[in-house]
Amino acid sequence: MKAISLLILAAAIFAGCKEKPKERPSLEDSHVIPVKVLPAGTLSLSGNITATGLVSTEHEAKYGFKIGGVISRMLVEEGQSFRKGELLAVLNATEIAAGLSQSNLNVEKAQRDYDRAVNLYRDSVYTKEQLQNTKTLLDLAKKGEETVSFNKQYSKIYAASDGFVAQRLASEGEVVGAGSPVLVINETKDDKSYFLRVGLTDKQWASVSAGQKATVTLDGYPDKQIQAVVLRKSQSSDAAAASFQVELKLKLTDIKPAVGMFGKAQIATGKAQDVMSIPYDALVEADGNSAYVFVVHGAGKVKKVPVNILNFDKKAVYLKDGLNQADQVVISNSAYLNEASTIKVIQ
Repeated sequence: MKAISLLILAAAIFAGCKEKPKERPSLEDSHVIPVKVLPAGTLSLSGNITATGLVSTEHEAKYGFKIGGVISRMLVEEGQSFRKGELLAVLNATEIAAGLSQSNLNVEKAQRDYDRAVNLYRDSVYTKEQLQNTKTLLDLAKKGEETVSFNKQYSKIYAASDGFVAQRLASEGEVVGAGSPVLVINETKDDKSYFLRVGLTDKQWASVSAGQKATVTLDGYPDKQIQAVVLRKSQSSDAAAASFQVELKLKLTDIKPAVGMFGKAQIATGKAQDVMSIPYDALVEADGNSAYVFVVHGAGKVKKVPVNILNFDKKAVYLKDGLNQADQVVISNSAYLNEASTIKVIQ
């Protein structure tokens, strides 16, 4: 029995030595990166311009007193609506009343002096020049009284139009100078003249004209598509925003947005543009409107190409330039590639 067991063991060792060794992948194949590619597509984009901005009203104004003084009453708060002709703020009337009383006394004195001069002129006591001088003093006193009366009217601030208070810059008891703004207001007329102010690039600004239609979506009302129209274009750039401002008049029906609400607009310019389209997965090192893509460059090789982004939507990225129609763009495993990589195209 012992001999038989040794024979079986020897046979098993001999059979194991006859088995072929398993094949190992070559070192070259282990560095090949499988990728998928697509040709860069060309299509004609509609002339829609996408822009963002903030809601405002057609007219914004800063209300202030014509003369300086102490604020007696502020009758509105920030965010409060008002009607045309409504009283909004009042100065303390003590100093104004004293000035008006003084001007009345000056007129009375000048009138008495003039009446006396007329009588003296008739008696040949006053010369004609003296009579004319007293008449001039009377006229000056009356003009002074008119000025004080006029300023008294502007010691109160009345609403010039329907609107609401965007900002209150002063409070009761504060001393304000002549012309200093105390209220920033936004006027709202019967047509609910709200608009969206958006910033455009110079090329976009040039392709937009007054009267073009637009569709606006506000963050506060994401489910509503608001129709709008280009109201006017700024003829100078906004240095702070580094853009050109365009105002879109909103056609509101059942909503009243807050000033400063964020909105997104699609402006239909009607000018189509031929562009290249690629999937999002093809982009690498994207920064603003600049990015890179890898394209097939010879057998099993790739090349890194800079591209400029024109626009994008949920489906694709649209490029200004950087690719040719014949380019095969890598759309998978781009993050693992460099220009020294070896690729294998898969379906």
